Amino acid sequence: MTPPPPPPQTPVLEGAGTAGEAVPLGRSPLERVLAKGRLRATLTMLGPAFVAAIAYVDPGNFATNIQGGARFGYLLLWVVLVANLMAMLVQYLSAKLGIVTEHSLPALFHAQYPRSLSWGMWVQAEVMAMATDVAEFVGAALGLNLLFGVPLLPAALMTGVIAFAILGLQSRGHRRFELAITGLLGIIFLGFLYETLKIGPSARESLGGLVPHLAGSDSLYLAVGIIGATVMPHVIYLHSALTNGRVPVRNERERAKVLRFARTDVIVALGLAGIVNMAMLAVAAKLFHFSGHTGVSTIEQAHSGFATMVGGGAALAFSVALLASGASSSSVGTYAGQVVMQGFVGFKIPLFLRRLVTMIPAIVVLAIGIGPTDVLVLSQVVLSFGIPFALIPLVLLTRRRDVMGEHVNRRLTTVTALALISVITALNVFLIYQQIS
Repeated sequence: MTPPPPPPQTPVLEGAGTAGEAVPLGRSPLERVLAKGRLRATLTMLGPAFVAAIAYVDPGNFATNIQGGARFGYLLLWVVLVANLMAMLVQYLSAKLGIVTEHSLPALFHAQYPRSLSWGMWVQAEVMAMATDVAEFVGAALGLNLLFGVPLLPAALMTGVIAFAILGLQSRGHRRFELAITGLLGIIFLGFLYETLKIGPSARESLGGLVPHLAGSDSLYLAVGIIGATVMPHVIYLHSALTNGRVPVRNERERAKVLRFARTDVIVALGLAGIVNMAMLAVAAKLFHFSGHTGVSTIEQAHSGFATMVGGGAALAFSVALLASGASSSSVGTYAGQVVMQGFVGFKIPLFLRRLVTMIPAIVVLAIGIGPTDVLVLSQVVLSFGIPFALIPLVLLTRRRDVMGEHVNRRLTTVTALALISVITALNVFLIYQQIS
């Protein structure tokens, strides 16, 4: 078996040293963090899951949740909830893999499996990243268009500048990047908190929407889109890179403590993202479906509906949240693409060059006039087909004791994860059959 490659130079907590440093005889980096007190230590350790969580409230989520709420009311709330619970399990497994092995998922795959498979995985991962980037880039451009009336093509170029600025923070240390992304996630959350309080979705009917049921193939198409928009292949790869070597540990007891912090990180960050997604769908259900506006199918129509039916404040909150979502998730997607390329095939290009290249498909889409919301929904359906390619290696590696040691998955965890893979794959196969028929 080929040994894993050397761990990449991943930044670690400020003042904690680097992953390759010998731990001093005094207090370890983790002990220095814990010495700050429980609350400050927890806040210091939070971060990687918040970067991953931004991908779970990207513009693709706006498109699928608005369409789902407008067309089917509260019907698909249970899909959002299930998808979010799936995301929590998946992201924790990815974080655990990085903490225990000090390697990213793509790098471990490259070390453990034949080179031809690694190249194949890289190609499909890049396709998924491209679909992600188109959705996020188009969403941010649409946010600028709705806020300031900037035509979509110039708005796309402005989005590129914003993404470059956010990525520039990453070069100054992971903590600044994490805080910037967390701040943008906070803006999205506040935007939909305002919408929820203003519009007031029905609590009773929302609870009814948590009972699993569907209403034909159209609702299935959107359900698969919601899953594709919620469980994101590129952040499955990215999360393992964000946690590997972040806090050096000197024994398994300390590693177990870091894992507990990672679990808290995932629950808080993904819980916040789940609340935002459920609020999106419930607000669209109350505002559009039950007022007879079931034909609302684009983000532009939703924005107009907020303005005319609720007021300018609601429309402003919606468009600001959309811009924050697109700009932040686009930067995270670019970072994930770098992790994928470096891990699977050992190539590395400057992040700014990658951002420049991956802007091109989105700009082409906007230039030829394809409907932004249609692009967003289709991209999320495409993404759902990439989920098994990320999940299967993740589960296979985290269930191996020779890779994970004492932190290997419990049997129940492995069985649950494999069941999720089976359900997602079955949904995708059925969707293909429905579309062909």
